Amino acid sequence: MKLFVKHMVSLRCKMVVKEVVAGLGLRPTKIELGMVEIRENISEDVREKLKSDLSSCGLELLEDRTSILIEQIIGAVIEMVHYSDEAPKMNYSDYISEKLNYDYTYLSNVFSKEKGMTIQQFIIMNRVERVKEFLLYDELNLTEISYKMNYSSVAHLSNQFKKITGFSPSFYKQLKFNRCELNMI
Repeated sequence: MKLFVKHMVSLRCKMVVKEVVAGLGLRPTKIELGMVEIRENISEDVREKLKSDLSSCGLELLEDRTSILIEQIIGAVIEMVHYSDEAPKMNYSDYISEKLNYDYTYLSNVFSKEKGMTIQQFIIMNRVERVKEFLLYDELNLTEISYKMNYSSVAHLSNQFKKITGFSPSFYKQLKFNRCELNMI
């Protein structure tokens, strides 16, 4: 049985869901971002307890098809941008469509209607968040980040970054160093 969980967007969330499910005596066979598969069918009482336990952790058991699909799209984007070592070799729309086994136009329309932004805008926001992480950890230079994140150029990355954050990547990085220096005083 597959159960879909809202706000399950990190490895930590996966661990929490695993603990909650196991705490109810359920045996998960698979846990992915936004989804847990268990061996058994569950009663309405167990479902309500699961909803309550997940809610106390800031997570939500999803029941309706649209919410489940939105969460699957979000999970696919987060997995693609944040947890993949390299960007997919195909374009993002094909990747998401193939992963979820739906036509991208359909996915895009449902996502836009429910979230008030396009999937592409959501991807860009997540890519910029990932770039921020790289800048803060200071392990890669901007050219390496641009290549790793599959930007066509450093200029493209910089323009997208500035459009979302209001700062250039180099200024954002400098803000990090200034905050560190202030904390040391």
